[in-house]
Amino acid sequence: MIDIGVTKLAIVGAIALLVVGPEKLPGLAKTLGTLLGRARRYVADVKNEVNRSMELDELKKMKDTVENAARDVENSIQTSAADFEKSWAETTGMVSSTPASDVAPSFPQYKHPRKKWRVKQGATPRWYKARSGVRTNALSGAARVARFRPTRLS
Repeated sequence: MIDIGVTKLAIVGAIALLVVGPEKLPGLAKTLGTLLGRARRYVADVKNEVNRSMELDELKKMKDTVENAARDVENSIQTSAADFEKSWAETTGMVSSTPASDVAPSFPQYKHPRKKWRVKQGATPRWYKARSGVRTNALSGAARVARFRPTRLS
């Protein structure tokens, strides 16, 4: 870096005072300070951007290594599963001409319940309905008002 001491700064200040003049020196110092602050902020922004790009490159490398490891694990699992299926087929005597991946598994088909909700409602015990607050008897509006009407004390 530049080696600037106090004596050198005093000499530069004295020369600036003679060249610029005492009236314009404070404005010049303010302008130089503003420009120096902008330059420092610009350098700091560039440093931050370089650091972010370096971190981004490191994260990309880490992502690639994790993806490669995941692919290796997946491949090893697939090969071990294929070896297991082959040995299982040999031991059970079921050797097929088509690979196991081509045959679709046969699951039972979904069957719609055909609106048997009344049967399901009737199968719920009364104690469970009472505890969960399910109304078992329908009341009309007038009957509900009469049931919950407060009694008069005379």
